[in-house]
Amino acid sequence: MVTYETENGIAAQEQGFQKQIGNELGTAAQGSFQYTSPEGIPIAVSYIADENGFQPQGAHLPTPPPIPPAILRALEYNAAHPELDTRFA
Repeated sequence: MVTYETENGIAAQEQGFQKQIGNELGTAAQGSFQYTSPEGIPIAVSYIADENGFQPQGAHLPTPPPIPPAILRALEYNAAHPELDTRFA
């Protein structure tokens, strides 16, 4: 594990590990970093980096809007009635 903190308040930690990916052994990392934005807002990010890429999480990061309820109902209906999907028949 690597951990450090700079004089200006940036702090980070990361740990690497091996991970089974299918029949092969891959490498992944998990960690976090924190700093204060120029506006004085504390920023904290946690992440994992693996075969799926860099996946950050933080309250300041944008997220996609929720799926509208009508679309969710349509997806649930389609999943419950696969016999009605005749696109490839």
